[in-house]
Amino acid sequence: MEFSHIPVIYEKTIESLSVKPDGVYLDGTAGGGGHSSGILERLGDNGRLFCVDQDPTAIDVLTERFGGDKRVTIVRSNFSEIPQIVEEYGIQGLDGVLLDIGVSSHQLDCGERGFSYHVDAPLDMRMSQSGTTAADLVNTLSFQELMTILSRYGEEKYAKNIARAIEREREKEPITTTLRLAEIVKAAYPPAKRHDKHPARKTFQALRIAVNGELDRLSTGLDGAFASLERGGRLSVITFHSLEDRMVKQRMAQWGTGCICPKDFPVCVCGRKPAARLVYRKPVEADEKELEMNPRSRSAKLRCCEKL
Repeated sequence: MEFSHIPVIYEKTIESLSVKPDGVYLDGTAGGGGHSSGILERLGDNGRLFCVDQDPTAIDVLTERFGGDKRVTIVRSNFSEIPQIVEEYGIQGLDGVLLDIGVSSHQLDCGERGFSYHVDAPLDMRMSQSGTTAADLVNTLSFQELMTILSRYGEEKYAKNIARAIEREREKEPITTTLRLAEIVKAAYPPAKRHDKHPARKTFQALRIAVNGELDRLSTGLDGAFASLERGGRLSVITFHSLEDRMVKQRMAQWGTGCICPKDFPVCVCGRKPAARLVYRKPVEADEKELEMNPRSRSAKLRCCEKL
């Protein structure tokens, strides 16, 4: 079974985890196992790796790829449930957690999954392949709800125009395919702006985030992952757009903040100590060589912190 996914910022990501041969690690978005294989290369016989993914197709591929490795435990779950996974498997603490946030290359390239505006397919976008679809949202949400989703999750400047166009067109016939939605969005854009980047890009991003509850799950997942780390354990997170990266940056900065007393206090009375240190002061991005091989890595950013 094929699950094509090119792991981004591969070397730096594996390096950031500082893998110990006998450590316990969790890849919370294991996908096709690209980053997981890099962790396994550095683990000894007594090391342990949990490969977690919510996509049943990914679980099948991970089972086929790593099922015979006694060091690997494959779990179908969302990374927002890391504390529950740790408890279920009796893990004392993790030495490292990796989260590669967003849609995978396989999900984008698999047209029938409905993530791409380049291929005509059912308007789906569910990473778990269960629950509410993008078509459900597009055809049932109010104008105000649609506009809010497009503005908040897609940072779409023309959210109002697009929401109005969707509302108008679905009255004629339900919007059920990717290309029909893409055409509706394109027509709602000012003519002069239709050729900068694909007009549907931000709308599809926003709907995907809404369908999968990505930002809520990221917030919960970050806290759960950090809480599950041993002292000295590392959390490495790869993001692909500004909303995700902003949340990761702010959360890691929060963990790394010590005294919060007013600056005019002569001594600290709050007693707050930093809970983490940043491994990289600035996010790590793909180099030119990787960008040539994998253009989708252009927006990827890696951040990493170590629990104190």
